[in-house]
Parts: sequence; structure tokens; C-alpha cells
Amino acid sequence: MNKRVYLLAIVSFVVGMVELIIGGLLDLVANDLEVSLGQAGFLMTVFSLAFAIAAPILLTVTQKVDRKRLTLITLAVFLLGNVIAVFSINYSILLVGRIISASSGSLLIALCLTMVPSLVDEKYRARALSVVFMGVGASLVLGIPIGLMLGNAFGWRAPFVLISILTIISMAGVHFFLGSIPPKPAIPIGMLLRTLKNRKILFAQLTSIIFLAGYLTFYGYLTPFLKMKMGLDGTWVSIVYLIFGVAAVAGGGIGGMLADRFGPKTTILSVISIFGVSMFLIPITTFSLPVFLILLVIYSMLSWAITPAMQSFLIELSPEASDIQQTLNNSAVHTGIALGSMIGGIVIEQASVELNPIIGGVFIIIALMTAFLSMAKSGREDYSSQETMK
Repeated sequence: MNKRVYLLAIVSFVVGMVELIIGGLLDLVANDLEVSLGQAGFLMTVFSLAFAIAAPILLTVTQKVDRKRLTLITLAVFLLGNVIAVFSINYSILLVGRIISASSGSLLIALCLTMVPSLVDEKYRARALSVVFMGVGASLVLGIPIGLMLGNAFGWRAPFVLISILTIISMAGVHFFLGSIPPKPAIPIGMLLRTLKNRKILFAQLTSIIFLAGYLTFYGYLTPFLKMKMGLDGTWVSIVYLIFGVAAVAGGGIGGMLADRFGPKTTILSVISIFGVSMFLIPITTFSLPVFLILLVIYSMLSWAITPAMQSFLIELSPEASDIQQTLNNSAVHTGIALGSMIGGIVIEQASVELNPIIGGVFIIIALMTAFLSMAKSGREDYSSQETMK
């Protein structure tokens, strides 16, 4: 395996830390900046929305720039966004910092994924891509709990100091070890959108959006739920996030095996169904921490188990345009994260955090319906993906 692949995994790890870490620090941010939990949650919404929109646009605009040079420039912008977060004196400045971090972070992840194929032989391509994805997974398992511990010990700005330091280290690694990588033409945005003429692809992408919306309606506000409904302190919250992260990454591997064994369609429908049940059960397990943790492990495993199955399903639907569907699905995922964190903020402000998993469960039911629509046979043949790209 080319060692530069591991360098790209480190970059993806650093970027992965930034997106959802604010969810674990909501109460600290809200108290320090004198805003509500819902407003603090909007920092996740705006990040994910900017992430979803920026990636395809920035890839198109920068398609002629050398990849190493572009990665260094984008890391510098990403560093700026996090430095702004460290020194933000009010909510508005922090919001600006989040938008800068999200836009540059989305391009960094896209660059990592598009550079990998040019670094390894074709027979190692899938393995190399999985290493980069593991960087994001590792940020969930290690980065977020570490960030929470730093936040609880030294204030919510401390994790952003750590991320800034890691970004500088990443810049040094890219500068000295990545090497020049010539650019490749980006996929035009119009071509991305034209593939959605295919009904099955459209509803598959909608399933990702709605599933992630339901997931983030609760997960984005897990910290206030643990503190307000379970009475846990900051240390226990960090432990719960660590358990969640380990289970989630394990779930990704299990989801891949299930998709290979039973097929992506069966896996998607089964995972969504059981995941929805787990969300509706969460509020009635708060009486016992062990029972709650058992259910949370199931919930977290299922939350990632759907990803490999959905990717396989999209490739099955459009094998000749799999790269396009991967790009679209990345935007769909972050659109769902933005929608879910926004809805979760509304629920916690207008009602109670106890309702967040219930409302999230309703979205999971809708996601199950769109998944069925994507897999159902139509009265006439859908446009082929090849036809919609013309």
C-alpha cells in the first residue's frame, strides 16, 4: 500500500473531527456564548449544509489546479476556520468559522477520495479508499471523545486548538510527502443532477437524506439528552461517545458483510426497520444506564451498517456512473445531517429533548417508505443512468 494513502487518511481524520464535535459541546457553547441549545445546534446545521453544497462546486471550480497545491491551500483555509472558532468572541463569528471549515473540509474529503486512485494500483483501489474512510471513522471513535474530554476540562475552544495543531501537522506532511498529483476533470454539476431523472436513484438518494435527518435529530443532541434525562456528567458523556464510536465502526463492517451475504436491498430495508424501532425504544430505557447502553450500541451499529449497503445499491442501480452516485450520496448525507440537526434544535427548543428520538423515529419510517419506492418495480422501465447522463 502506498504510504501516501495513510497521509490522506490522517487528513480525513482531522476533517472528520470538526463536523459533529460541536454536538458534544452544545451546552458548553450555549452557556459561554449566551445562546440557546437550539442556536448552538444550528452550528451543526450550517456546517453540514455548507459541506453538502460546497464539495461539487469547489471541485468543479478548482479542477485545473495541481492536487497537492490545492490540498495545501485548502488545509490553510481549513486552519483559518478553526482559528476563527478558537478566538470567536460571539456566536456570529463562530458561525462564520464553521462555514469556512465546512466548505474547505468538504473539498479536502473530496480531494482525498479522488487522489487515492492515482496513488495505488487498481487491485488495491478499494482497500485504499477504505483506509481513507477509516480516517473519518477513527475521528468518531477517538477524536470526538478526546475532544469532549478536552472541552470538559479546558472549555469548548480547546478541541478546536487541537484540530488546528493537527491541521498544521497535516500541512507539513502534505508538503514533504504527498508529491505532485496532476488534476483530473471534475464531474459537471449538471451531469450529477441529471442522473436523478432515474426514479430509483432519486428515491435511493432521498432515503439517505431522510435516514440521516432522523439519525441526527437524536444523535446531534445526544449530550443534552444524556445530561438532562440520564443525569450523566461530562466524563460519562465522553465514555458513552467512545462506546458509540466503537460500535458504529463495527457496524460499518457488519453492514458490508450483510450486504454481501443477503444483498443490499434486504440489508437496507432490515437495517432501517430495526433502527427505527431502536429509536422509539430509547426514551423508555432511561431508567437504567446498562439497558440504555445496550440499546445505544444497537442503535450506533445500525447507524453505520446502512452505509456500505446503500453504496452497493447505488452502484447496482448505476454501475456505469458509480463515481457520480458516490459524489451525490456524499452531498445527500450531509444534507440529511443539516436537516436533522436543524429539526432536532427546533424540537429541543419548542418541546423537550426526550422527544428528539421519537421525532427522529418518524423520519426513519419515512426513509423506509422511500427505500421501498426506490426498490419497487415501476409499470414501465425507468430511464437508464446512461440515458439520463446525455
